[in-house]
Amino acid sequence: MPALRLDDIELNVRVDGPEDAPALLLCNSLGTTLSMWDAVTTILARRFRVVRYDMRGHGGSGAPPGPYTIERLGRDAQGLLDGLGIARAHVCGLSMGGLVAQWLACHAADRVERVVLANTAAKIGNPASWRERAASVREKGMGELASTLPARWFTEAYIATHGDDAKRMQDTLQGLRPEGYAACCEAIAEADFQPLLSGVRAPVLVIAGTADPVTTPAHSDALAEAIHDARRVDLPASHLSAVEAPAAFAAALMPFLAEPRVRLDDRERHARGLEIRKAVLGTEHVERSMHRLSATNDEFQDLITRYAWGEIWTRPGLPRHTRSLLTIAMMVALNREAELRLHLRAARNNGVTRDEIKEVLLQTAIYCGVPAANSAFHLAEEVFAEQDRATRPPE
Repeated sequence: MPALRLDDIELNVRVDGPEDAPALLLCNSLGTTLSMWDAVTTILARRFRVVRYDMRGHGGSGAPPGPYTIERLGRDAQGLLDGLGIARAHVCGLSMGGLVAQWLACHAADRVERVVLANTAAKIGNPASWRERAASVREKGMGELASTLPARWFTEAYIATHGDDAKRMQDTLQGLRPEGYAACCEAIAEADFQPLLSGVRAPVLVIAGTADPVTTPAHSDALAEAIHDARRVDLPASHLSAVEAPAAFAAALMPFLAEPRVRLDDRERHARGLEIRKAVLGTEHVERSMHRLSATNDEFQDLITRYAWGEIWTRPGLPRHTRSLLTIAMMVALNREAELRLHLRAARNNGVTRDEIKEVLLQTAIYCGVPAANSAFHLAEEVFAEQDRATRPPE
C-alpha cells in the first residue's frame, strides 16, 4: 500500500492477510525495517490481518531530525491504526518495538487486545551508552556500527548456516539514515517502563532468546513478573528471534493470540475502569470523586467505574476520541451542564481539538436546538479560557 501520512511524517506500511481477520500490529527493532517480519508474516497472515511498518527514522518512513521519544514512536503506531481504521489490535514488538508495544499497553490500553514483548525489557541498557552511540553514528555514519552488530543479533550457528540472510540484515542497517537511527537511540535512552508495568491489564506474552546478549532471559523474567497477566516463552535464538527462528516465533504467537479473552471479574473491571476514567477525565478530578465517597454514593461510584468506564469506554468498536465527541453532543442534547463542562475539559485528554468541538456544537444547533447550542458555546468558551489561563506562564 502507499505510504500513510501522519501529522509530520509518512510511514512505509504493508498489510497482509484477510481484511476481516483480527488485526496484528508488528513493531520493528532498532536498525531494521518491516522486512524483518517477512518469514513470520508468511505464517501469521493465514489467520491475522498483519500490519507492519518501518518505524520513524527507518527504511521507507520519514526521518525528521531528532531526538525522538518512545511516546512519539508510540503515537506514530496509534496514528497508523487510526489511518487504517483499526479500533483495536494485537501488538507485537521486538527490542525497540517492544518498548513501543509497552507504551501502547500503558497509555493506549483501549487500542490493545493482546501484547507480545519479544527480546525487550522495561529499560534497555543505560542512557549514556545510547547517547554515545547516537553521537558516533551522526559523526561517522552507519558503516562501523553495521560491521559489529550482526554478531549481537544472531548466534554463530545461524550466521554459519544463513550467512546471506545475516548479510542482508547488515546491509539494511548500513543503508539507514544516520539521523533517524541516532534519534531512535535517544528515544531508547530515555525509556523506562518499570514504574508502569503493574498497571498493564492486557494479556502479555514475553519472548526471550536463550542466547540473547542484549535483552537477556533475565530481562524477560523481570517483565513477566511485573505484569499482572503475563507468560514466558524461550526460543533458541539470539536478539532477533523473529528472524532467526520464525517458525518457533509464530508457533508461540498463534495459540496465545487466538485465545478468547476471559471476562474480567468485578475487581479487575473496576481497576481497568478506574485507569480509563483517570485517562479520560483527568487524575485530579477522579481522585477528588474518590475522596468524596460516602455510604450513600460508594456503590454508585463503583457501578459507573466498572460499567461506564471498565466496559463501555474500553470497547473496541470506537476510539476514545470519537466517544468523547459523542458524549459532548449527548450532554448538550440532555442539557446536562455540569457533565458537559466535565467532558469539555476532558476532551483534550482524548486528542479532541477545539475545532472538532466547534463542529459538534454546530451540529447540535441543528439537531438539539439553537438555545441548547448557544449555552454550550458559552460553556466551551469558559472552559477554553480556563485551560488557557492554566497553561499561561506566570508573568
